[in-house]
Amino acid sequence: MFKLNKDILFSILEELKDDSKSLFSCLMVNKLWCETGIPILWRNPWNYSINYSNKEYLFTMIVSYLSNEIKEFLTREGIQFPSIDSFQIPYVDYLSFCRGININAINKMISIGSSLDYNQFLLQQEFYSLFMKKFPKLKYLDMRSLKHQIFYFPEANIRLKSLCELKCDTSMNSSCFYGLARNCQYIQKLIIVNVKPKANNGISKLIQVQKNLKCFVWIDDFDDEYFTDPYNEIFLELGNKADTLNHLDLFFLYFYGFDYPYTSLQILLPKLHQLKTLITNEFSYDNDDILKTFIYNNLEILNIGYITIYEASVIIENSGGHLKEISLKPYDFVYSDDNFIKDSLNFICKIHENCPLIEYLSLAFSPSKCHFIEFEKLLKNCQNLKLLLLITSNFNTNETEEEILENGKILLNILTRSAPPNFNELRFFEDFKFSLYALEEFLENWRGRPALTIITSNYFYEEENYQELINKYKNDGVIKNFKYEYSVNVEDLNFKVSV
Repeated sequence: MFKLNKDILFSILEELKDDSKSLFSCLMVNKLWCETGIPILWRNPWNYSINYSNKEYLFTMIVSYLSNEIKEFLTREGIQFPSIDSFQIPYVDYLSFCRGININAINKMISIGSSLDYNQFLLQQEFYSLFMKKFPKLKYLDMRSLKHQIFYFPEANIRLKSLCELKCDTSMNSSCFYGLARNCQYIQKLIIVNVKPKANNGISKLIQVQKNLKCFVWIDDFDDEYFTDPYNEIFLELGNKADTLNHLDLFFLYFYGFDYPYTSLQILLPKLHQLKTLITNEFSYDNDDILKTFIYNNLEILNIGYITIYEASVIIENSGGHLKEISLKPYDFVYSDDNFIKDSLNFICKIHENCPLIEYLSLAFSPSKCHFIEFEKLLKNCQNLKLLLLITSNFNTNETEEEILENGKILLNILTRSAPPNFNELRFFEDFKFSLYALEEFLENWRGRPALTIITSNYFYEEENYQELINKYKNDGVIKNFKYEYSVNVEDLNFKVSV
């Protein structure tokens, strides 16, 4: 086998850091691959989608680091360990590469030793104490389900100072966050799962002391419809991080009809002028003056759930020309917005005027001559476009079936003429239909270009004659995939179909 330079090999294996199965297979190639891959695999070994409750070898390896006195004590308490032969010190000091702790994953693994709560508590205590001694740095901490004040362990002050990414939930007592705030002031990514919707002063304090917070993720995950405001203080502190905050990702369970988080979000968003990523499942601004203060000159990803075409156009117009992804879900507004035809035409114009770098796009428009003209301008101006989701409606135009098919043909002809060179994925909902003849003509003209993935929520294409056509062009390499999917998957630009 051709011998790779170790630095090049490391760069290659680094690309597999989130794929434990492939990375583990690479360790089996030879000694060089093993030595190069182990630091990557063990950087954050709790972050993989595997069942930690049956990973006895991992449990055994960590136990091997414990002193004989501690193992004897734990054994007397009834904790089951593997045979004594398994306690040889590992040839490789795996824990010296580790930079992360995931409480849930570790708790599952600890259940191998005992099913009793008290015994698991003892194991957790010893494992966390060991980690604080052995880890050179702690960069990733998922502390959901934590039952220990880990910042009181020896060496914790030093380890926690280097923390870059923290995931927690709102069920934890404020004192836990006060302890973290004392030591962790350079967190770059903070993920909060809102399971107990009430104000938590500890989280507010933790945000307040951060000096380089770049990414904030908030996820509502609770059952009670009646709750006190958990957002106000936290979002106020978040607004004070506007100079460093680049990425905002918010998921709310309740929005319309509630003063919060609606009010808190209206105050927060205009402040965050350095955003590169704005993701939220809810958005509503009735005040034009406030909406026009949303100036994001560095914005690259705009991913919003329910938003009007008009609101999206204002944000796009005030962006700095760096947008690469516009992922919107304005499907409901297609049917309810009286100004949809005018606003959707303006929407297309704003994109081809302000988004030359766009790669992934949700595009809502009405099938009219003017819309098709502007759509073709968009394709010609946006030469990086790879994926296009088309959202349209014949609700206001009362189109006949023949007119719908004719509009579909016009659309395909425009794509044939003007699609950018790397365009390779088309998505559409029920209101776009292509006749068998128009689709065949389009696919024939597509030969020699990147193989297409086509995703639709219209079951129409499952019919036998369409399937025969699709299979023909799959075999010819023109189509990579043509798939019927639920609407929720079609509109999610991050959803990937299996080949």
